[in-house]
Amino acid sequence: MDSQETLSAPVVDAEELLPEAPAAHAFRMEDAQLKAVLEAIIYVTDEPLSLDQICAAIEQPRERVVEQLEQLTLDYERPERGLSIREVAGGYKMTTKPEHHEAVRRFVKNLNPPLKLSLPALETLAVIAYKQPITAPEIMEIRGVQGAGVLKTLLDRKLIGTAGRKQVVGKPILYKTTREFLVQFGLKDLAELPSLKEFQELARFDTEDSTEPAESVAPEPEPAPPPAPPEAE
Repeated sequence: MDSQETLSAPVVDAEELLPEAPAAHAFRMEDAQLKAVLEAIIYVTDEPLSLDQICAAIEQPRERVVEQLEQLTLDYERPERGLSIREVAGGYKMTTKPEHHEAVRRFVKNLNPPLKLSLPALETLAVIAYKQPITAPEIMEIRGVQGAGVLKTLLDRKLIGTAGRKQVVGKPILYKTTREFLVQFGLKDLAELPSLKEFQELARFDTEDSTEPAESVAPEPEPAPPPAPPEAE
């Protein structure tokens, strides 16, 4: 072998040494498919989904998700649809339309009755919602009755929570409504609270539904008059 002769190595392109790049738009969905996926995930979740949660879960750009959510919301606004997609408590949630609430309410009454709030609980919740943050003594002053048991019920249902203590003598606990309150009442935020009159009407309807008409009771017969004394002979 000639001393000047060298072994030739195979020529390798530098690009072949790099890891294979992922295909462009590997997770891209068609608009129709993306809209269908958004509809499905909002339908199956009980809690409102935030925009960040949705984008992270389906790995889609925020702009596309917002665009398809807006179109999906418009689709559900058509009069032949019984549901709507609304912003509730900082997220998106599927709800029944207000114009169908009465029909849905009558239907639900025929099912197993859900656990309802009593009228005192609704009154206390209304006071907290409109006056928050507020202390128990202040609530009692407005309602005119004690309400420790009602407050415990609302705390157990997670409709209200504590908001620190008021810097006065005794430092009583302050109460406020929670995110669960917004979810249960279908509100985007506290600015969507109905008027106090509407809230009182809601309480009145719930009370009427839970009150059965009293049975009529026949009046008791009047006692017979005492016999007259015998006449003297």
